[in-house]
Amino acid sequence: MSGHSKWASIKHKKGAIDAKRGKIFTKHAKLITIAARGGGDPDMNPSLRLAIDNAKSDNVPNANIDKAIKKGTGEDKSAAVMVEASYEGYGPAGVALYIQAITDNKNRTLPNIRNILAKGGGSLGELGCVAWMFEKKGLILARFGDMDVDEAELMAIEAGAADLSRDDDSMEVYTAVSDLSKVSSALKEAGFEVESQEIAFIPKDTVKVEDKETAGKILRLMDALDDDDDVTNVSSNFDIDEGLL
Repeated sequence: MSGHSKWASIKHKKGAIDAKRGKIFTKHAKLITIAARGGGDPDMNPSLRLAIDNAKSDNVPNANIDKAIKKGTGEDKSAAVMVEASYEGYGPAGVALYIQAITDNKNRTLPNIRNILAKGGGSLGELGCVAWMFEKKGLILARFGDMDVDEAELMAIEAGAADLSRDDDSMEVYTAVSDLSKVSSALKEAGFEVESQEIAFIPKDTVKVEDKETAGKILRLMDALDDDDDVTNVSSNFDIDEGLL
């Protein structure tokens, strides 16, 4: 998908270098807890299977995963009630920000996000102000290594990719939400190394950012939001050239 900001890819590369393990584990636990409300058996609950697979890819211990499942199913009676929340706003250069969170206290989360946005040159907007700018899709980051590029693209399409974007030896593969797990499995069978898979909000159109200072402000704001314990995902519509990154 031409013009995609590649924030998921940036975040993945950053995480591989300086991941704050405690915070990553906490976020995965929250995502598993929410998913487990649909049933504690990952074979019968695709959302839970996806959450567990992503947690394991970040080396979350099995004990943490089991504990999060029990919270979601209600087996752990002492667990705090978690709720999903979304916030919308703007960053430097007017880029749109769609922020997803899981929290046990919205009265803590909202002021925190508002403060992060204000410090980073952004602002919180009204509900619905930017959500319409994004489409909910499955997103897979996969490496095809030394495969022939054309062959790799063809194999990704045959695996069920609805769209894709290539970068050196890796791809961003887009799918329908319901096809995410199926396409991910097909890519693995075809020899791809799947680095991550998630339900993402992809911008319909992007804002080109060509100024280095502005690009830095946007990335620092994205990083600050992503670093908040309650925030599980941040989507934006900026487009920054690889050279600036």
